[in-house]
Amino acid sequence: MREIPPTAGLPLCWRDLLSLGHDFEADLATFLDAPLPQITCSGTAAEIITLRSFQNGSERRQVILPAYTCPLVALAVLHCGLTPVLCDLAPDHFDLDHERLAALCGPQTLAIVVTHLGGRVANLAPVLHIAARHGAYVIEDAAQALGARWRGQPVGLAGDAGFYSLAVGKGLTTFEGGVLLARDAALRHTLRMTAAAIAGPDRRWEWRRSLELLGYALLYRPVGLALAYGWPLRRALRRGRLIEAVGDDFSDAIPLHTLGRWRRSVGARALERLPAFLETLHAQATRRLNRLVQIDGLRVMQDADEAQGTWPFFMLLLPDQPTRDAALAQLWHSGLGVSRLYIHALPDYPYLANRLSETDTPHARDFAARMLTLSNSPWLGEAEFEQVCVILERTLTP
Repeated sequence: MREIPPTAGLPLCWRDLLSLGHDFEADLATFLDAPLPQITCSGTAAEIITLRSFQNGSERRQVILPAYTCPLVALAVLHCGLTPVLCDLAPDHFDLDHERLAALCGPQTLAIVVTHLGGRVANLAPVLHIAARHGAYVIEDAAQALGARWRGQPVGLAGDAGFYSLAVGKGLTTFEGGVLLARDAALRHTLRMTAAAIAGPDRRWEWRRSLELLGYALLYRPVGLALAYGWPLRRALRRGRLIEAVGDDFSDAIPLHTLGRWRRSVGARALERLPAFLETLHAQATRRLNRLVQIDGLRVMQDADEAQGTWPFFMLLLPDQPTRDAALAQLWHSGLGVSRLYIHALPDYPYLANRLSETDTPHARDFAARMLTLSNSPWLGEAEFEQVCVILERTLTP
């Protein structure tokens, strides 16, 4: 009756639920030390607003995406009537293959989406250089990286636009929600005008999300998660429904609406505790990295120079798919916070079949086949963490 969440979300306090009147956007601007951001109903909505703004007045139709990322990123491109073009990853990494990216860019390239995956910061410099050479926009998908920085500035500001997610498990949450950034004042104005045109108030969605946020406040604890997360997970695993198990079962129906006043206030109050929470996660991650990197055959995704990511979980790359699957067979159902991030590379989702550009993406498929995640939640105790490490060591021992 105890379940560790697969990612370290910030729990809510009862005081968060009782306050109105906070200026969430202004508080986020102070937290980020960045121009005033824009609140949206989801990270996906933020991406759609950005793409709609970019495509106005442009004849370019292609958007280049990492071949391993959240399927909603591709669905947002399709929602806008644009063409997703998949770029393979670098070997053994989530970064884009920059040589492949340069070859894919051309006169039809509207934008390049670069993903700061799982709180880790992508290598932005080559992407920015390639985009500038071809006159393309750069969108930073920083869904899981609120609080991360690159070269001293918040991720999301190096490109033309960037967005964070406020969904469950992304750190700070309003159950669903998004934060949209842009460094250029004229573009920020355009983004707000686009949002006003396509995402108005919707009481039905706001009531639903508000009730779901209350449920999160009540159940986002190890005991409550056994019911809200653990039981549905094990049911999906028993039935072999892996996409359902990780929540990748998306559809084309993407809600577009404003975020209500009460949920904004909840987010603003919770934001007051976010810096200390991120510091706790960073300190714990630093300690636990020292243990994980000692396991022979295990590769741990870390930050490159000039980057300071967030640590909702660890991304662990095993030598091959059979070894990864053997580890998951012992750990995924254990309640110890071990999971998978996305089940497939984008071309292999049934609902995206025949809707994406046909490009070879062997490294993305390899990454999907060999990677698992380990929660960095403070609720995962030292003894439980060591239990996971021992199982990984035994699995990796020839």
